[in-house]
Amino acid sequence: MAFQILLNFFLAFLWMFLQNSFNSTGFFVGYLLGLLIICGLRRFFQSRFYLLRVGAVVNLLFIFLKELVMANWAVFKVILKPKLDMQPGIFAMPTTLESKWEVTVLANLITLTPGTFVVDVSADNKILYIHAMDVPDVEDAITDIRESFEKAIMEVSR
Repeated sequence: MAFQILLNFFLAFLWMFLQNSFNSTGFFVGYLLGLLIICGLRRFFQSRFYLLRVGAVVNLLFIFLKELVMANWAVFKVILKPKLDMQPGIFAMPTTLESKWEVTVLANLITLTPGTFVVDVSADNKILYIHAMDVPDVEDAITDIRESFEKAIMEVSR
């Protein structure tokens, strides 16, 4: 991926030098032409086209923002209730993520979402122990995390 990005920048600067126009418009046109060239030659690269991965990162960001708003709303509703009928708990969530940075990103996204906190990660990075402020059904909570964060992280990394 990094090679494709650097190649795209190189092609953009090469276009600027060939056109003898050292401005942002020349760079932008060169960048778009570089994208077309790299897209046409993508079968010669070992990794997939880098704009697909950039799109997956943007998708992960939007998923996090959506979960952040929903979790804040849930915490807000719990705070405003006169009677606290929460069911806090700690549960173990097995993960299918393999590399350490994937597990780290998942743990940080869970911790940054209000109402949840990753307490510990197993030594083999296969189980996350999560504290949730209100978890009436553990299986639903695990499924929600898998379908949102874990799935999006796998799209970014693979």
